Amino acid sequence: MRRRIVITGMGWVTPLGHDIEAVWQRMLAGESGVGPTTIFDARTFPSSFAGEVKDFRLEAFLGAGAVAHPHASRNSQFALAAAQRAWDHAGLGQTNGLDPTRVGVYLGGGEGPIEFDNFVAAAVQGWNSDVNDLDAVAWARVALERLRPEHELEQDPNLAAGHLAVQFKAAGPNFNTLTACAASTQAIGEATKLIRRGDADVMISGGTHSMIHPLGVTGFNRLTALSTRNDSCLTASRPFDRTRDGFVLGEGAAIVILEELEHAKARGAKVLVEITGYGSTADAFRITDIHEEGRGAIAAMRLALEEAGLGIEDVDYISAHGTSTEENDKIETLAIRTLFGDLAKKVPISSIKSMFGHLIAAAGATELIACVLAIRDGVIPPTINYTTPDPNCDLDYVPNKPRKANLRTCLSNSFGFGGQNNTLIIRAYE
Repeated sequence: MRRRIVITGMGWVTPLGHDIEAVWQRMLAGESGVGPTTIFDARTFPSSFAGEVKDFRLEAFLGAGAVAHPHASRNSQFALAAAQRAWDHAGLGQTNGLDPTRVGVYLGGGEGPIEFDNFVAAAVQGWNSDVNDLDAVAWARVALERLRPEHELEQDPNLAAGHLAVQFKAAGPNFNTLTACAASTQAIGEATKLIRRGDADVMISGGTHSMIHPLGVTGFNRLTALSTRNDSCLTASRPFDRTRDGFVLGEGAAIVILEELEHAKARGAKVLVEITGYGSTADAFRITDIHEEGRGAIAAMRLALEEAGLGIEDVDYISAHGTSTEENDKIETLAIRTLFGDLAKKVPISSIKSMFGHLIAAAGATELIACVLAIRDGVIPPTINYTTPDPNCDLDYVPNKPRKANLRTCLSNSFGFGGQNNTLIIRAYE
């Protein structure tokens, strides 16, 4: 008999706040977490706004336990905080006799923010203007004074997963995947497979990322991927709207506790939803472009439905990748229209990136948690800032206001640079 995988705990750190219920209510109110960038001086950048995490202190989540992670980077701290909330939500903090070798971590974790100011200082002071070249000795002298090796180590994408293993004594399998914007959806999907094949009973999974720094913003600006609506940043993220001009960079973390059903039942855990389907494909097309016919996205959704044993008529809601870029929104719409046929215009779709911005590696897990809450409360979160219909995006995007609905099955899409396509399907537990 196939092992069934359920979600028993959730936690997040987002631009709209850090409490599951409070953030959910702000989403249903159509609020935005986007504002002027404060993490660094972005006034001269083409995009001077972002979805920043605010009012965050790791001690507020871990208490005295925060001292065990003195050098944790911003994204590692986000992961620790979200995971602690998820762990407690699942009731695992009070569980005795949990076998640590059967508890693992599968994270979609991005690289940690670099020490940009110190790198620049070293480069400037190490530059020899007489020969118009870098003086390696002078650079090394400044670097040794200003760059901290423990912070350099924290740039590695796997470090957040390591911090989680330490915090929760998770001695089982430990993985990190960095497949850009699809990372946390892929991590959760792969974690379900790991439990299903019997390698673990509990997995801490999700994603974390913070790219709101000069190099991150510069890179996306040079790709012309970011919105430059500096005069109206609250409305800049407008998925599927004809006037969209790019995504809004966000940051944060979202973690779910995945558990084998019988293991969860044996300890009396409350089951939130069941994960029934996962599909993962690659476009094998271009690095930064989706295939123009959406072939990878179509295949990922189809694979997830097949694994779940469901048909297109069973899907009650689609949580779209919905980045607010011209290409993504148009091709995701095409992929849904192609797969769902005549049903495409009947299934509600929304993108919560309109409120959070794009949390990159943490985006998919954040959106999956929103799907869990949507099933629980029978309400679909809106796509805000939708004012001007696009003839290329002609489906039901639940514009601007939440919608009551009887939801049993949600499909959540995540697509990433490199042609990554990942889809998860969750169902109400019964």
